[in-house]
Amino acid sequence: MDAIVTAGGAPSTDDPLASELGTAPKSMLDVAGKPMVQWVLDALAGSAYIDRVIVVGLPDDVPLEFPRPLTILPDTGSMIDNLQSAAKVLSSAHQENDFVLAVSSDTPTITTQHVDWVIKQVEQVTGELFFGVIERKTMEKRFPGANRTFLKLRDKELCGSDFNALRLNLISGGHPLARKIVDARKSPLKQALLLGFDTLLLILFRCLTLDQVARKISKKLGVSAQAVITPFAELGMDVDKPHQLEIVRAELIPKQK
Repeated sequence: MDAIVTAGGAPSTDDPLASELGTAPKSMLDVAGKPMVQWVLDALAGSAYIDRVIVVGLPDDVPLEFPRPLTILPDTGSMIDNLQSAAKVLSSAHQENDFVLAVSSDTPTITTQHVDWVIKQVEQVTGELFFGVIERKTMEKRFPGANRTFLKLRDKELCGSDFNALRLNLISGGHPLARKIVDARKSPLKQALLLGFDTLLLILFRCLTLDQVARKISKKLGVSAQAVITPFAELGMDVDKPHQLEIVRAELIPKQK
């Protein structure tokens, strides 16, 4: 299976990590002695299931390492455009219904164990979109103080994973909902609005279970989506704020010794 690692995004002056970033993309932020995106590549490199990686959003001369085919593509200005840029590269070697992994570069605590677990879950998916979710209790036990944003459902409180999978045609074919899905990926409110006002009300009153949300996603967006609860908080431990950077550095610095 091939993977797309999203690593673009120029830093802005109002970014919470601006003082750490300078002019560098967030994916190149130093975490325990190497770029944050390199931790993700190392986790992918350890998996026997990963064939090729496309890193999209960086200049092609950045010093990144991967033992198998690695392609680095420049930032095109938005996440969905970056995904489509990567999909064009992969489409020559894939069928339109092949799954590809979509991995965020700001999840440096993931390991090969997590990569293999996700791939084994994806192998059982018959639909078009696989997305992982993490329960509040799992995240807060593993990373106390991470302060993730959680969506409150009838039976659970969940945050999203940054390690998901989708069939290539959802991005290479310019699916009409692709941009909206990406724009809404970090906002539970936007996600609910995307699904419709009725769904938003049901979520606000905690009337939906995770399975019901997945069915509504499938119906409203016109895709067959499957939500899977992951036992690994690392898949959703992305770095957006200074205190989250401190958490992952504290986690990874001992591994460099």
